[in-house]
Amino acid sequence: MKLESIEVREVRMRLLRPFETSFGREQEKDFLVVSVTDGEETGWGECTASIEPLYSEETTRTAAIVLKDHLIPRLWGEIREPADVRRLLLPVRRNPMAKAAIECAVWDLFAKRRGLSLAKALGGVRSKVPVGISLGIEPERDILLDQIERRIGEGYARIKVKIRPGWDREIVRAIRERFGDIPLMVDANSCYSLADAPLLKELDAFGLTMIEQPLAHDDIVDHAALQREMTTPICLDESIHSAEDARKAISIGACGVINVKIGRLGGLEESRLLVDVCRRAGVGVWCGGMLEAGIGRATNLAITSLEGFTHPGDTAATSRYWEEDITEPPVVLGEGGLVDVPGGPGIGVRVETRRLEKRTVAKERFLSR
Repeated sequence: MKLESIEVREVRMRLLRPFETSFGREQEKDFLVVSVTDGEETGWGECTASIEPLYSEETTRTAAIVLKDHLIPRLWGEIREPADVRRLLLPVRRNPMAKAAIECAVWDLFAKRRGLSLAKALGGVRSKVPVGISLGIEPERDILLDQIERRIGEGYARIKVKIRPGWDREIVRAIRERFGDIPLMVDANSCYSLADAPLLKELDAFGLTMIEQPLAHDDIVDHAALQREMTTPICLDESIHSAEDARKAISIGACGVINVKIGRLGGLEESRLLVDVCRRAGVGVWCGGMLEAGIGRATNLAITSLEGFTHPGDTAATSRYWEEDITEPPVVLGEGGLVDVPGGPGIGVRVETRRLEKRTVAKERFLSR
């Protein structure tokens, strides 16, 4: 397989509702869409970097620069299989979201050329996957509780709520008092320290599925110390950038669960490797979300079809986030909190070029030398 051209677009979409975490509130979503073609077929990838370096050091603009100057020039030769992309881009340090965007596009192209769904090309075994929903911090407790009631009524398999200092123990208590023993987890997005261990240990009383990334974004050592003190499994997110990171974290007992985010890990091949590490170690795995549009959401569903995923992911229905997505058909929540894994060639959804053009802020095309 030889690429003929690559296009990078900056796209802007508006969320139906603002989404707030411990590091900020988001309403507009600026992101990159990467397309690759071999002259006959087109593959699509979505970059999960945000406009500001809050979740990670990458941003939409830095990812565009790295793609143009450092990643795309490495991919003009023959690519036998998508795993080659990981090897070709390995000399470029970090920048995983930029790498993932173009690697996912190559995977999509590869699967389409072979008449396979992306899920099948990756080795997926499930046609439906369970999904939960992630709910942000709200101005008032009752607004969050009403949101939870609505989402439970819609049938989501798990509720995740964002927490931060001052919006934690009493919020969880209120959820348990109103909704009882629903599957519930919390996500701190690294806003606590080991000094907060007494407060975090109080969350053990609420029977949570897990607490996600309570401590620093680059830490595993303090997480290991905290995990020894808590019965609630710690899930690592921001701390894990590779399968090797996962191996090290597991070896010191820093977690009981790991969140797979394709962008954070640098692509689908690294995500597969991480799932294998966790499966062999008996550590839980689930697929997190980054407010993806339709290309990224379809890619998330494909990776979640792998055997090693043990918990519901964050790929909620399209109608939760967007009035109109850039792909069709939308993600729809089915009976039992399940979502269909797209079964068509590649990512299995159709990119609506008219909608994509309408939301494109800038674009640049690169041709094979």
